[in-house]
Amino acid sequence: MGSRFPSHQLSNGLYVSGRPEQPKERPPTMTSTAMPYTGGDIKKSGELGKMFDLPVDGSRSRKSGPITGASLRTGSFGGATSHSGQILPNSGIRVSSASGGIPGAAAVKKSNSGPLNKHGEPVKKSSGPQTGGTISRQNSGPLAPVLPTTGLITSGPISSGPLNSFGAPRKTSGPLDSSSSAKLHSASIIHNQAVTKLSQDDDYSFHKSFPKPILWAMVLLFVMGFIAGGFILGAVHNPILLIVVVVLFSAVAAVFTWNHCWGRRAITKFIAQYPDAELRTARDGQFVKVSGVVTCGNVPLESSFQRAPRCVYTSTSLYEYRGYGSKPANSKHRPFTWGLRSLERHVVDFYISDFQSGLRALVKTGYGARVTPYVDESVVVDINPSNKDMSPDFIRWLAERNLSSDERVMRLKEGYIKEGSTVSVMGVVQRNDNVLMIVPPPEPFPTGCQWSRCILPASLEGIVLRCEDASKIDVIPV
Repeated sequence: MGSRFPSHQLSNGLYVSGRPEQPKERPPTMTSTAMPYTGGDIKKSGELGKMFDLPVDGSRSRKSGPITGASLRTGSFGGATSHSGQILPNSGIRVSSASGGIPGAAAVKKSNSGPLNKHGEPVKKSSGPQTGGTISRQNSGPLAPVLPTTGLITSGPISSGPLNSFGAPRKTSGPLDSSSSAKLHSASIIHNQAVTKLSQDDDYSFHKSFPKPILWAMVLLFVMGFIAGGFILGAVHNPILLIVVVVLFSAVAAVFTWNHCWGRRAITKFIAQYPDAELRTARDGQFVKVSGVVTCGNVPLESSFQRAPRCVYTSTSLYEYRGYGSKPANSKHRPFTWGLRSLERHVVDFYISDFQSGLRALVKTGYGARVTPYVDESVVVDINPSNKDMSPDFIRWLAERNLSSDERVMRLKEGYIKEGSTVSVMGVVQRNDNVLMIVPPPEPFPTGCQWSRCILPASLEGIVLRCEDASKIDVIPV
């Protein structure tokens, strides 16, 4: 058949136009081995197990190559079939990874791996419209084996402890044991850097506040006066100088005793009479006294015994009375007096709303700041050998701190500053990027002499906190 247009004859005898199609080379068949499901067992990990010199479990082998004679689902797409993972045991197909042509069956492009549904079949993911028998499955990851309905697919060691009905670790809820919660609370306070732990040395003491150079100068003068008075009395038999020295020494000793007994009360009166400053007009670096309502910061506290929540300052003190033949509470405990046996005192940063201007300032009392508290404490429990069993909460409190409750006369005092309480704060104003703060002063603040009360000068170190007994004051809700 002559024509200008090229033509060729097909195998069925039909002539068609165009040149015959050149046979294409088939791409080489690539085989791969799927990663087995290990279930957390390193012995089933193949090469990974060899790295740790462990015997490899070869009970489950992976084969690659064409699969013939298998009953497969058909689809509308021609191509190769690639199986990866484990197939159900009742499907009649071995666990294998195959690539290549499948004779005798319509080809379907299928990649099976990943999670199974509750019937043990791979989860189907479809994309686009589907018609007739066209099914496209695409799952990621190895197929998991068929497990009981209560089983879990996990990796790693099985966790210990009680399990719930689904095989997962049981989560307990509800109130914890009181002793355990108290120990966790005390441990969190001790290891929290935002909490300042105060000791007995932070309390007011006349001996610490009185200037040491003046004290030693007075001691030296009286020693010299006694030596001179005794020498004159022995030499010329004139006791006038000695009598004068004794009278002066008695007067000074009386003043010191007065200040030792009433010095703390005089300091609280000094704080009460010190004029309040207005934060709006306060200069940067000015020493001020601010009175207002307290608001908790980021770390609220809880009182140790009464469990008062949302506090910025807590103090719990245990005292013991030392009678005749009884044990001392501490190394400095004198007979027939009350001695401190245990002290828990903490303070954190908080906010104060000024009564004068209404401004709110951050009081930096946490993170180990120097603080001198003048917070009243109230007697919570009085215990003696006759009524020690009448307060189970007190016995529990002692047991949590490993303190003995034998035949002793004890007294528990507790004081705290709760959110909404009215307090007075003395410190230095600091403004930093429009943030108003009250920080400890760099030097102790002197109180001066109070001649009307025969009170000698004292010094206030750090931020001064003043609050009356919180249990007797109505708290302002904030």
